[in-house]
Amino acid sequence: MSDVLDSFPLLLRGSWITLQLTVYSAVLALALSLLFGVLGTTRGLAPRAVSRFYVEFFRGAPALVLMFWFFYSLPLIGLRFTPMFAAVLALGLNYGAYGAEVVRGSINAVPKAQYEAAVALNLTPAQRMRRVLLPQAVALMLPPFGNLLIELMKATAVVSLVTIADLMFRAQQLRAATGETAAVFATILVMYFVIAQLLQLLVRYLERRTDRMLGRRPRKGQPELRTVAAGAPGVGGVG
Repeated sequence: MSDVLDSFPLLLRGSWITLQLTVYSAVLALALSLLFGVLGTTRGLAPRAVSRFYVEFFRGAPALVLMFWFFYSLPLIGLRFTPMFAAVLALGLNYGAYGAEVVRGSINAVPKAQYEAAVALNLTPAQRMRRVLLPQAVALMLPPFGNLLIELMKATAVVSLVTIADLMFRAQQLRAATGETAAVFATILVMYFVIAQLLQLLVRYLERRTDRMLGRRPRKGQPELRTVAAGAPGVGGVG
């Protein structure tokens, strides 16, 4: 165990690569989720078909197979990607497909009265989406997006197979050097858990900010408004 503790800076460098992979892949996945999720809610047949093809293809393709394809197969036809780019592209495309379904479902879950009110205000389709539907849908998206973000972080453990020195790669190096299999993997298990909790705290913070923007919880320094039921004791002279 002492050998593992002495080599802890090596694991920290690996965890930094894991965090970078998570952030880059999450940004790409978020962009793809919004694009194809919104396309999936349009009335046009062609945009919905494009969205459905993307979702079904990349949701059904394992991220590891996509990664191998980008890193090992495409160079055979002259397309060469760095290991980091291939990993980010594979993870972003894969989890973006899951996220697109979250976006589509969240937009469709916004009450129909909100859409009708936006139409009554003579807003264009783009304005309806940007000003009315998406802001309310974001509050519904954040909890499942938090789960997807943690799943994406855990999926980065396979990038060591395309020579990226992430946390798992460093753990394998340390295990081979010290022979401390149980201690090494117990240590990185805790490190993955800590990273997951940090990501979850970030998502919870975004949820609170979104609720405040939508007026679902009071801002700092503002009293919480409570609705008193009609006929309650002490109201209107009753009781």
